[in-house]
Order: sequence, then C-alpha cells, then structure tokens
Amino acid sequence: MAAPPPPPLRFTSHRALADRLLFSTLTGRPVHISQIRSSSPTSPGLAVHEISFLRLLEAVTNGSHIEISYTGTILLYRPGLITGSAAGSGASGGVLQHELPATNSRGVSYFLLRLCLLAPFSKSPVNVLFRGPGVITSATPAGDMSVDSVRTAILPLYEHFGISNNIELRILRRSCLGTDGVGGAGEVQLVFGHQVRLPKTIHLLNAGRVKRIRGVAYATGVAASNNARMIEAARGVLNPFIGDIYIFSDVSSAPFLPTADGARSKTKRKTGVGFGLSLVAESSTGSLYSADLASPPQGGRAPEDMGRDCAHQLLENVSLGGCVSLAGAPTVLTLMAMGSEDVGRLQLGRGVLATEKTIGLGRDLRKFGASGWGIRDVDGDESDAVIVSVVGRGVGNVGRKMA
Repeated sequence: MAAPPPPPLRFTSHRALADRLLFSTLTGRPVHISQIRSSSPTSPGLAVHEISFLRLLEAVTNGSHIEISYTGTILLYRPGLITGSAAGSGASGGVLQHELPATNSRGVSYFLLRLCLLAPFSKSPVNVLFRGPGVITSATPAGDMSVDSVRTAILPLYEHFGISNNIELRILRRSCLGTDGVGGAGEVQLVFGHQVRLPKTIHLLNAGRVKRIRGVAYATGVAASNNARMIEAARGVLNPFIGDIYIFSDVSSAPFLPTADGARSKTKRKTGVGFGLSLVAESSTGSLYSADLASPPQGGRAPEDMGRDCAHQLLENVSLGGCVSLAGAPTVLTLMAMGSEDVGRLQLGRGVLATEKTIGLGRDLRKFGASGWGIRDVDGDESDAVIVSVVGRGVGNVGRKMA
C-alpha cells in the first residue's frame, strides 16, 4: 500500500514565492501559499511573472499539480519529477520554448537563476529558449541582474560543486526594459547539460584579493557612444585600484513588435531601447563580485553617471567581503543544503549574511527539512566576515538515481 502524500507546507504572502516553489520542486514537498497580495485593491493575487514561472516549472517537470484560487490569492503546488527538456514533455528538437508575456516587468534572470538550480538535478539535459515580447535581458529596477552577470558571475560558481560541463548561456537578442516599464522582446537560450547525483561538498574559506575586473557595456537601439562614455567613467573610478580592467562594448539594434492593431496593420514599433553596464571582479582565489546598472525606462540619465554608479556599486560589493557576493550567496547556500550529507563551509561577509534575503533563505530551507546554519567568526582575521557551516540534506538527483 502506497504511503499517503505528505501534507503541504503552509506559507503566507508573495515574498520569496519563486524560491519556495523552487525548494518544493527540489525536495518534493508540496506547498500551500495564501494571502498573495490579498490587501492590494488593484492587482490582488499572483503577478504575471509568477504565473509565468509556474508555467516554466510545469514544463520542466512531469506530474506537477497546480491549483490557483479564483482570486489568485491562494496557491497549492504539488511538485513532480524534474525531467528537463526530455522528449515528449513539450520540447521540440530537444529545445523547450518558453514565452514571456508582454506585461512581464521582471528580467529574464529572475527565471534563469531558479532554472539553473533545478538543472543539475534534472533527469535529462535542460535546454530552454526564452522568447516573446516580455524577455528583458538587462538589469531591472526590481533588482534583477542582467543576463551578462548571470553568465559571468553566477554560472562559474557551479564549478565549485563539480558542475561545469556543457553549460552555456546564449544572448540571441538583447533588450532593455520597455518605455512603459514592461516588456522587452529579447531572446535568451540556456543550455545546462551537466546533471549530477549529488553536488560536491565545498570549503570556501579564503576570499583572496581582487586581481582583475571584466565587464560588458551594452546599448540597444541607441548610439554606440553611450557605451564609450559609460566605460570611460567606470574606468575613471576603478583604475586607481587595479590596472587589469577590460570592458567589452556590445551594440545592437532594438527589437520590433507589432503595433496594437495586430494583424490588420503592418507597422511595428521599437521596444527594449536603452543601455547598461555589467561589471564582475575576480579575486586570486576565484571569488566573484558583480554589479549591474541599466538606464531607466523613462530615460533622462547620463551614461557618465551610470558608469560611475556601477563602479561604486562594484566597490561596495567587494568591501562586504567573503568568498561569495550578495548576488551569488543564494545559489551557493542552496546547493550546499541540497548536497551530500557532509559539512560544507563558506566564508561570508556580515553585510551579506545579515540581509533580509539571506536570513529568509535560511528560514525557508530549514522549513523544507534542511539543517540550520552554524555561524562563527573567522579566526585571526581582521575582516568583517564569518564562517557559515551547512550540513547537506542529501536530496540528490532522484531522476538520475531511477535512470
């Protein structure tokens, strides 16, 4: 006789909703989330990007069950097996196409970061093409990083866990946030072909010193001189600290979308116009620190100001210390918690550990069955950093074990 399914874990509010759905899929525990923007008089319930993320989870899993209340304020999610882009699960030619609606206001990195955490535990390789009028490849005011930072500052972190083969993030068409604050019409493809039974246990205890800075300045549908002005301003701030700096300039035309008339009109309009800068600092021990900035949708910001602000943001992230930046901490801590049943250690800056996002991550992991974190000061070190010890849960790749 089959054992009864476990009761769903209960949460309230829309905060960290995507992360809770991610942990539910990784651990196999169903979740019940209520009071999702229930006090909002204009837009209660699930937002557009959250519904799109649920559709993505349904596409890369087999057997998931989703129930949404009439008002959208209550969600019940029962996860299935992570199958990736396996044949017969909606993938065509080994590529799963996921379309984002025009009203989406979050960057595509919102989806990429969670999908990258699911991919190592998939039964088959993950190959997802994000397309549609809502794909935004730049940084957004909501706090999403650009696709360039995901490629240069997040994906290299998987090498610490023995996950490094056949991983690629392709930017097929760039786009910034639309003038009305939604949409972008970009195109991004994630190829993640390295699946493992269990991530390796890591011990990252030495942050090292910054030895090089790399970056990408991008302009979509605007003059290429904006990139040169951003690069010059950023180097003016960073050159006194380090000499090994290289910032690549990428200029592309803006994507076009059909007008509101649709099929009755052949006219098209530009969207996703703007420019931005992504910077990544690498230390002598492989630690990565990133910074991102993009022009606001309404415009009115000088490229020189953006270059200086992005450089100052990078210096601030480096000053927080630790082996992992604030942007990469959720990825590393989640993989440590899902890894083999051994103690992994990670040096984090106090400013990174003390954020609401990191503390909330630890609480959610604990509720899904992971162990608590052990925290102690760094011995004989004057830096403002701590050692975080995490015991892996040994979740592993269920699909790989069955195969």
